[in-house]
Amino acid sequence: MSKRIALFSAVAFGALALTASIVAPVCAAEKTVMVGGAAMFPSKNIIQNAVNSKDHTTLVAAVKAAGLVDTLEGKGPFTVFAPTNAAFSKLPAGTVDHLVKPENKATLTRILTYHVVPGRLEASDLADGKMLKTVGGDELTVKKQDGKVWIVDAKGGSAMVTIPNVNQSNGVIHVIDTVLMPAS
Repeated sequence: MSKRIALFSAVAFGALALTASIVAPVCAAEKTVMVGGAAMFPSKNIIQNAVNSKDHTTLVAAVKAAGLVDTLEGKGPFTVFAPTNAAFSKLPAGTVDHLVKPENKATLTRILTYHVVPGRLEASDLADGKMLKTVGGDELTVKKQDGKVWIVDAKGGSAMVTIPNVNQSNGVIHVIDTVLMPAS
């Protein structure tokens, strides 16, 4: 009888160990989105992921210059419309260099916070005509056209969402192709 119990126990523990080795990696894997050549991990916060994107080095530098790193590492949740380096290069020559100077911190902060909306808004939440209130109190408007999502700023400029739903531990990022500008 004890041999049967021992054999049964060995088989049961073996099956359990095999199941754990097959299931554990699947459970531990995160659904990542590639942005700027880097995987964006949902378990990391906005800053921890953004610093790895080669397409967002200008944005990261601007966030550091504005002193917003601690905020975007915070609990949130935040929805960030993240302009790429190419988006910043659409601005007039010298604009970024001018904005990152210490004496222009308030203006830079206003522009950057214009890209942040409180809460976690997935692409499915971005309905055509929806008004989004930014953390700075200004508004953005969602426009849907030809299956694409556009974010329209106060000056009538628009940015296309090129990579939606990049989930973070403290919110979600939607990559955009143009820098949004507040009214003043």
